[in-house]
Amino acid sequence: MYKYIKKLGPGLLFAGAAIGVSHLVQSTRAGADFDFGLLWALLLVHLFKYPFFQYGPRYTLSTGECLLDGYKKLGTPILVMYFILTFATMFTIQTALTIVTAGLASTLFGITQNIILWSALITGLCMAILIAGRYKLLDNLMKIIVLTLTISTCIAVILAIPDTSVQHTFTQVLPKSDAGIAFLIAFMGWMPAPLDISIWHSLWALEKKKNIPGYSLKNSIADFNLGYGSTIVLGLLFMTLGALVMFGSGNTFSGNATLFSEQLISLYTKNLGEAAYILIAIAAFTTMFSTTLTTLDASPRAMSYTTALLLGQKNRHSYAIWMIILAAGTVAILLYFLSEMKTLIDIATILSFVTAPFYAIINFRLICSSHTPERDRPGITLRIISWLGIIFLVGFSLWYTITLF
Repeated sequence: MYKYIKKLGPGLLFAGAAIGVSHLVQSTRAGADFDFGLLWALLLVHLFKYPFFQYGPRYTLSTGECLLDGYKKLGTPILVMYFILTFATMFTIQTALTIVTAGLASTLFGITQNIILWSALITGLCMAILIAGRYKLLDNLMKIIVLTLTISTCIAVILAIPDTSVQHTFTQVLPKSDAGIAFLIAFMGWMPAPLDISIWHSLWALEKKKNIPGYSLKNSIADFNLGYGSTIVLGLLFMTLGALVMFGSGNTFSGNATLFSEQLISLYTKNLGEAAYILIAIAAFTTMFSTTLTTLDASPRAMSYTTALLLGQKNRHSYAIWMIILAAGTVAILLYFLSEMKTLIDIATILSFVTAPFYAIINFRLICSSHTPERDRPGITLRIISWLGIIFLVGFSLWYTITLF
C-alpha cells in the first residue's frame, strides 16, 4: 500500500492544479444559476479533454522526455506558438487564482481586507515554498489537500439534500443569452482544467521518474486516472452544492473576492453548522492556495524549459527569473481588476477554451507520430474520443467566436 501511495504524485498534482477556480467558483456558479442544466457540459468536456491530458504523461513515460521536447521535434514554429500562447495567458490565469485565494485568506484570517496586500503575501509565500522545497513538498502536500476537500464537500452535499425546498430538474439547457453563452464557454474552459496543464503534467511526470526509478507508464496512467476521476467527482459535488443551496434562492455570487469567499464558505456552514466554519474555510483556502502554488511552479517551469529549447542552452536561474516575472505581472494586473473577480475569471477561462484546440491537435499529432514508440501510441478507442474531442473543442470555439462578433 505504501509503495502504491509513494508512486502517486503527478496525477494528484494535476488534480490540485485543476480543483480550484473551475470547481469552487465555476461549478458552484453553474449549479446556482442553471440548477443541473449544465450537467451535459461538465460530463462532455471531461470526456473530450481526457485523451489530450493523458497524452502528457503517456508521451513522457514512453520516451523519457516531456511534451515540449516533442513539440520541438514537430517543428520550432509549434514551440514558438506555445511560448506566445502561454505568455499571453499565464498572467491572467495566475491573477484569477490569486485573487480568489486572497479573498478566502481575508475571510479566514480577518487581519485585513486589503486584497492587494493578501495577494502579495500569498505570492511571496508561494515563491518561498517553491524555491525551498520545489517538487517534493508539492508532491506530498497535494495528497492531503485533495482528500480533505473531497471528504468535506461530500458531507456538505449530503447534509444539503434534506434542506432544499426548491423543485430541481435535470432538464439540460443550452444558454442563449450573451452572458449565458460566455459563462458556458468559461465553464468549459477550466473544466476540469486548461489543456496546457498536459505540459505541466508531462514535466511533473519527468520529475517523478527521476525520483522514483521504478515509475512506469502503467503507474503514471493509473495515477492520472485517479487524479482525473477526483476532478469529475468534485465537479459534480460543487455543481450539486450550488444547485441545492443557491438555485432559486434569489441570491447571486458577488464579483468582490472577499464577499464571494464569504458566500462560498456559507454554502458549507449552512449545512454543516457554524462549528464547521473554520474547518471549511481552511479546506477551501488550502485548496485555492495549493492551486495558486502549483500554477506558480508550473508556468515558470514550462517557460524555462521552452526558453532553453528555443535558445539551445540552459540557464540555471531561468526558473527563478520566470517566477519573478509571473509574480510581478500578477500583482500589476490585480491593481486594475481588484473589484472585478468574476470578470477576470471569465476572461481567463474563455482564453483557455479558445486556445484548447491548439493543444488538443498538437498533443494528438505528437502521440500518434513516429516520435512515440508504436507500442505506446493510443488505441482505437482513445483515437475516436480524440477526434470527437477536437471536433467538440473547435466547434464550440467557433460558435462562441461567431456569437461574439
